[in-house]
Amino acid sequence: MTLTELRYVVTLARERHFGRAAERCHVSQPTLSVAVKKLEDELGIPLFERSKSSIRVTETGQRIIEQAQRVLDQVGVIKDMAQDGKNQLNSPLRVGAIYTIGPYLFPHLLPELRRAAPEMPLFIEENYTASLRQKLRHSELDAIIIALPFEEPEVVTLPLYDEPFVVLLPAGHPLTAKDSLTAEELAKEQLLLLGPGHCFRDQVLESCPPLVEAVTRNAGATAPALVTEGSSLETIRHMVASGLGITVLPLSAATAMQYHEDILAVRPFAAPVPFRTVALAWRVTFPRPKAIDVLSLAASQCRVIEKARTDSPAAAASA
Repeated sequence: MTLTELRYVVTLARERHFGRAAERCHVSQPTLSVAVKKLEDELGIPLFERSKSSIRVTETGQRIIEQAQRVLDQVGVIKDMAQDGKNQLNSPLRVGAIYTIGPYLFPHLLPELRRAAPEMPLFIEENYTASLRQKLRHSELDAIIIALPFEEPEVVTLPLYDEPFVVLLPAGHPLTAKDSLTAEELAKEQLLLLGPGHCFRDQVLESCPPLVEAVTRNAGATAPALVTEGSSLETIRHMVASGLGITVLPLSAATAMQYHEDILAVRPFAAPVPFRTVALAWRVTFPRPKAIDVLSLAASQCRVIEKARTDSPAAAASA
């Protein structure tokens, strides 16, 4: 059994295709096929079920491949230990974030990270929580920025900051006459939400139970639709600007708006204010803890900068 064979089976399990796996490993398909069969013969069990149209990992094979991934992660730790004093901040860091965090955090995070670790470029990706979870597990990403709760075996989570939710309305809407709003007031309005599958939608509904009834009525189609679904927060922002309805946004998304104050207005929630906890997650075996430390510090610093901006007199006036 060799580390190369372990890398081959881990890649094959991920790709479910011999050709693609061979390309990822930079070897010919026959070379990869022979190595996988050799490992199966040595273990005395099949790791994959093969057919003409598909490849499936066996139940026992799945456990072995998960252990192989841990072994490969530990190899990275060993290499790092063998090079005492190696700079952990001089190679790219692969970071993912959910769609409702990335566009609003990355513009602040990248300059902070550039100052703290100028030799560590950031490879970034935005995706759904489920996809980021898979990529983190398979070492395709080094760390991900998500909203809690988030649980994954052998993954560490570090809360970065709490972010309140606010209400976005057309500037001429009657509710703009109020200093703060309640979920009960929102439930009576034409509401714009992200579609199913977006974790922010679930967070809004969990934090604002009165809105669940509006969504239920919409699904039952027994009354005029009170909920319109959008594909992104930016799409929803444009629909609010057009006068189609109102919505709930995380504060970072609300303060990033580019519309003039005579088109859109932001109002806070009355207490208790709904919020989400943004966190950083990474594998316990990730061999560059200093990179994680710099990333978490930079993200926290971004929130200090953002809070100072949103708490300024000019920001308060525009809201």
